[in-house]
Amino acid sequence: MKPAVFQLWVFLASSPLLWLTLTVLAYLGAIWLYRRSGLNPFLNPVLMAVAAIIAVLLATGTPYPTYFDGAKFVHFLIGPATVALAIPLYSQLERLKRMWLPLTVALLVGSTVAIASAAGIAWALGGSHEILLSLAPKSATMPIAMAVAERVGGLPSLTAVAVALTGISGAIMARGLLNLLRIQDPAVRGFAVGITAHAIGTARAIQVNETAGAFAALAMGLNGVATALLLPLLLKLTSTS
Repeated sequence: MKPAVFQLWVFLASSPLLWLTLTVLAYLGAIWLYRRSGLNPFLNPVLMAVAAIIAVLLATGTPYPTYFDGAKFVHFLIGPATVALAIPLYSQLERLKRMWLPLTVALLVGSTVAIASAAGIAWALGGSHEILLSLAPKSATMPIAMAVAERVGGLPSLTAVAVALTGISGAIMARGLLNLLRIQDPAVRGFAVGITAHAIGTARAIQVNETAGAFAALAMGLNGVATALLLPLLLKLTSTS
């Protein structure tokens, strides 16, 4: 790299605006590619944007903390965006009152299966106890999953990776699997995606249908609470059995 170009890069790399701009452009580019592909699930915008940002960080030798310091405004917006999901949910209030029982059953079954399947697969593959505890909350949204993993003795960093992979894979596979099962009700589809694929799945559901997005947001929030309550309880039951 020429000295003048290197000096320019050093100046830009120290500016938070560079990494914020990179994040926005990467996602806009991923959205464009996703739409041009005819909504190919394997070109999920989150996956493509993450891959592009990682490639830039590796090519420039930029540490992740440097990138995060620049793009943390996007991280801050997660809170307001999550609260805003209550708006489409409020429009489904009457239907929620009629469906509270099946939704409660689906939540308990879905959350329990998500925890048990992750821990069971890790155990079958010879994972350590620490890895099992790290993977168990992988279907909860990131902040809750990391806090739960740390509380029960897991590795929050490993949990974060598992949560991201779960959300991306869920967003990719959900549509095909739900179509295969002939589930057409947007509320049911959204709730299933929200339980299994948290925020990334919810974002995908909102793009498809407002009702699906509303029920996905509800499932994401409830599953976070359910995971925080069920995982310690399941650990206690298995330790005493």
